[in-house]
Amino acid sequence: MREFLMVLLTAAVVTYLATPLVRRLALVVGAITPVRDRDVHATPVPRLGGVAMLLGFAAAVVLGSQLPYHGQLFDSSPQLYGVLAAATLVTLLGALDDVRDLDWATKLAGQVVAGAVMAFFGVQLLSLPIAGVTVLPEPVMVTLTVLVVVVSTNAVNFIDGLDGLAAGVVLIAASAFFGWSYLVSTNFDPPNVFSTATFISAALIGVCLGFLPHNFHPARLFMGDAGALLLGLLLAAATISMTGSVDPSSSVATASAATAILLPLLIPIAIMALPFLDIVLAVLRRTRAGQLPWKPDRGHLHHRLLDIGHSHRRAVVVLYLWSGLIAVGAVSFAYLPVWVSVVGILLLLGLAIALTRRPESVPARTA
Repeated sequence: MREFLMVLLTAAVVTYLATPLVRRLALVVGAITPVRDRDVHATPVPRLGGVAMLLGFAAAVVLGSQLPYHGQLFDSSPQLYGVLAAATLVTLLGALDDVRDLDWATKLAGQVVAGAVMAFFGVQLLSLPIAGVTVLPEPVMVTLTVLVVVVSTNAVNFIDGLDGLAAGVVLIAASAFFGWSYLVSTNFDPPNVFSTATFISAALIGVCLGFLPHNFHPARLFMGDAGALLLGLLLAAATISMTGSVDPSSSVATASAATAILLPLLIPIAIMALPFLDIVLAVLRRTRAGQLPWKPDRGHLHHRLLDIGHSHRRAVVVLYLWSGLIAVGAVSFAYLPVWVSVVGILLLLGLAIALTRRPESVPARTA
């Protein structure tokens, strides 16, 4: 666990220290988010925070390559270097969009290339935990890998609408996924908790922790597309590298045979449930209105919380609660008896519903 803490702290400290410098860079190059109809900030805010996050992740990778146990990951496989290469590519793509506003086709193409780069370095789905372990032809698995990257990056981008929201939700997701992947890794033969998935998750936690102090309301810097695409790609990389490496029939990390079969498939989905839900609702909403699915609007989950009277910070905290409920609730099935998990989830669900339906007495501020 000491090496994981070192990776996490390195990513956090470098991200935290780099963010003010990146803010100055954003002001110089004109990467500033104007005030638009769908936005909730009242004054223009610099964006380009993903560059600081990339520096934090890169520092964690450099450190990890020199550590006794994590260093073995780098000696045995180029996967983490591939993730860093893909992360650099997608961050540069997002940074260009933050400065010049790229068209959707260019951004989609860049995401596909980033996913392909990861697959080329070995970070790809090898099997699916369906009916035991299902292995499909390699072109199909590579295509699914790229699809996961595209969906994940866009899901984080969709939910990035309030100060601290995307970074906080990804922090919760990465923490839950780290806990599950760490536990499952102890049951490998031989046991080995130092996996690509646990490393990326630990570094991702650090990146989010380092950025949040600058990004929580009132934000001094937005992560921009550079940050949203980076966080989405790193989450995808962690889940892809773990999904398929778990054999449900041999898993002893779960409370029952039923959960052993379902968890390897459902946990990666549950981890990103809130962003996925937001993107699905957005596509349905815009399609029904006769709009293009990728055309921005003001109908996201966070907008609805503001509209019913929640303040900026409270809306973010409520969405943190929902994200934690789903992600941590799903992972709890790997640690606890099913009935304990169900009772805990129901109690938290009641709390989440109560807080969501009872906004503050003062109208929501849009600053």
